[in-house]
Amino acid sequence: MAKDTLESLRKIHLFNFLGDEQLKYVAQLVIDRFYKAGRIIFFENEPGEAVFFLKSGRIKVSKADDDGREQILHFVHPGEMFAEVVLFGDSSYPATAEVIEDAEVQLIRNQDMDRLILEHPDMALGFLRIMAQRLRFAQRQVNELALMSTTRRMASMLLYLAADQGKKTEKGIKIDISLTKQDLASLIGTSRETANRILSDFKKQKAIEVDRQEIILVDKEKLKSWI
Repeated sequence: MAKDTLESLRKIHLFNFLGDEQLKYVAQLVIDRFYKAGRIIFFENEPGEAVFFLKSGRIKVSKADDDGREQILHFVHPGEMFAEVVLFGDSSYPATAEVIEDAEVQLIRNQDMDRLILEHPDMALGFLRIMAQRLRFAQRQVNELALMSTTRRMASMLLYLAADQGKKTEKGIKIDISLTKQDLASLIGTSRETANRILSDFKKQKAIEVDRQEIILVDKEKLKSWI
């Protein structure tokens, strides 16, 4: 059993209350996989066979709308679980998971995860907390799409990403994730052209700096004033 498997499991909130012996048991169930950037881990509507944990890299989870356009649901970063919804009934994956930065992924098959939850009921509460967090974010996206202008949605999303995955630098808070303009557009439900225009406006107002796929929040208060 690899030592790094135990260390990576300790970093996952769902398992951090387990003792060493229990973690060793969980580690025996883990299947390790490596995916290059651009690979699809699973497609929306494929049969759900496992729960996944991200050890390193970045993963984008998205759905296609009725017109075939991508709607990004969230980005997965190291230590997080994804595809957990397949545990609750014989269901398919509700979204597509795409690797956007080379990723080390761990998975546990559904039947093994079911057994773990039966043996450790506290894990069921952990799952519910994670799903509640996903639901709150989804509700936030729906409300913003319905009630906010695209400019307000962009400002709100940049502030959220900075709080969730931001890294402090001398210039400001850098969004620590590779985002294309199309990714940002998909997150707020608009076109790439509109996203570009709004980002240019924010840059002119010295609220942000943009360098290729890197965005730095220079003035958070200015962004908040647009919301």
